[in-house]
Amino acid sequence: MKGIGVSPGISIGKAFLLQKKKAALTCILLTTPEEIAAAVEQFDDAITNSVNEIEAIKSNTLSDEDLAILETQIELLSDPEIRDGVVEKIEIEYKNPNDALLEVVDVFVQLFENMDDEYMRARAVDIRDIGNRILKNLNGQTSGNQVFEPDTIIIAEDLSPSDTITMDVSRVTGFATQMGSKTSHAAIIAKSKGIPAVVGCGADLISIKNNDVIILDGSQGLVLINPGQELIDEYTAKRNAYRQHAETLKALRDEPAVTTDGMQVMLSANISGAEDLEDVFDNGGESVGLLRTELLFMNRDNFPTEDEQFEFYKKAALQAKGKPVIVRTIDIGGDKQLPYFNLPAELNPFLGYRAIRICLDRKDLFITQLKAILRASVFGDLKIMFPMISNIQEIRSAKSILGEAKAELLSESISFNPAMKVGIMIEIPSAAITADLLAKEVDFFSIGTNDLCQYTLAVDRMNEQITHLYDPFNPGVLRLISFVIEQGEKHGIHVGMCGEMASDPLATLLLLGMGLKEFSMSAASIPAIKSIIINNSELKAKQIYKNVMEMDSSEDILGYLKGITADE
Repeated sequence: MKGIGVSPGISIGKAFLLQKKKAALTCILLTTPEEIAAAVEQFDDAITNSVNEIEAIKSNTLSDEDLAILETQIELLSDPEIRDGVVEKIEIEYKNPNDALLEVVDVFVQLFENMDDEYMRARAVDIRDIGNRILKNLNGQTSGNQVFEPDTIIIAEDLSPSDTITMDVSRVTGFATQMGSKTSHAAIIAKSKGIPAVVGCGADLISIKNNDVIILDGSQGLVLINPGQELIDEYTAKRNAYRQHAETLKALRDEPAVTTDGMQVMLSANISGAEDLEDVFDNGGESVGLLRTELLFMNRDNFPTEDEQFEFYKKAALQAKGKPVIVRTIDIGGDKQLPYFNLPAELNPFLGYRAIRICLDRKDLFITQLKAILRASVFGDLKIMFPMISNIQEIRSAKSILGEAKAELLSESISFNPAMKVGIMIEIPSAAITADLLAKEVDFFSIGTNDLCQYTLAVDRMNEQITHLYDPFNPGVLRLISFVIEQGEKHGIHVGMCGEMASDPLATLLLLGMGLKEFSMSAASIPAIKSIIINNSELKAKQIYKNVMEMDSSEDILGYLKGITADE
């Protein structure tokens, strides 16, 4: 079976099907004021017990990734919007707490699942997980941990944060799930623990039976079922070679990312908060190429205040210890709805009222965020980046509002870095085509390949019927990327890349040949990309780029790049 390889490596073991009974509505209505009061109290007790359970889990020896996920769950459990929704259904609609909770959780899950951003969409699993935890406490059920045999490979529809964090990974050697994405918790935790994982395998995965022998290839996204001995021997050798290579990569943490002929490259990471930075530096990352700010605005019932935002950015600046941190201004709207912000329904949300368009329209919200970032700039090397830029007028308007934010801080005698650098994301074709004009207005570019590819090819990357058409190696996409890098170099501004392509080993030498000087990716992807950089020359990369640009199809390009990778 073929899925999405989200945590590299090879595992060989026996399958264990993790099957869960889905909760159902009882449709039982409350009838008396006493029952309603008791139901609210029962729900509040279930939340308290759920928080206590997570606090108990936190007392164990856990990774920073695990702790960050558990902290997020406690925040969600404490979210008044979830409680208010449940209590309203109990008191006004006379729903019992079981049904009220299921209905409210479903609303929030759908809100996140309908978002375009893969990271935000994966957070629906958090909501579902805390809903299940509250439900167990409502119904007096225990949350005992499953005991596994050694060399177990978990087969599941999906894995929740609770599943992955409390699982005995000394016995579990791999995950394969029917659902999931590169940013799902199963993927994040598998990467952090070095466990091979394949997600998004589809419905056929559940046809696997308990104790089937499984080979899991997290690098290629393959699940092999009941293989013969010859294949087992072949993959055993591959597994041993991979483990040896992984140990070699760990030793590169403190090595600079410099090609054999002296080209210096910056390897950065995409993060969602200060808690991610330790993992970045442990993997040899040098800076933050993208700090997403959207989570600060989610899971709440009003906009965060300037002080709340300031503390968030300040924490990231301090944790970075002087390393550069690029803060992307809020990227909401269209499919990324906020429950407390009444955005209009749109037929084409990907092309709609979002990101910088909202910020320029709602200057009050924009200035609040900009002032908070400016205030935090005295605590580290923060930079501001505007997303979804399509023309030069938007840059000038955004910079004008930034000037107003600076003037307000000056009038309030509040310190900030007046020379803080300003950049934009290049993710719309019109921005890429006019990069020579936009370069005169900003200090840096960051290429967002996910949306750039989607918009260039007119392919909704979330539409399963046409995902095969989503192709970052399409010659048209590559020419846009090359032009942006060329214009950045010509006008003396820094160009980085923060899309998925930056973490694709097949693209590394091609992008180096184009002249890309900064790659920003998930922390776990950094060592492999660094290894490619330090073991190759800029001269070789430029030749690869020259050869690729003479090809007229992505099939030829991918075949050529795979051949180079295989040779290495």
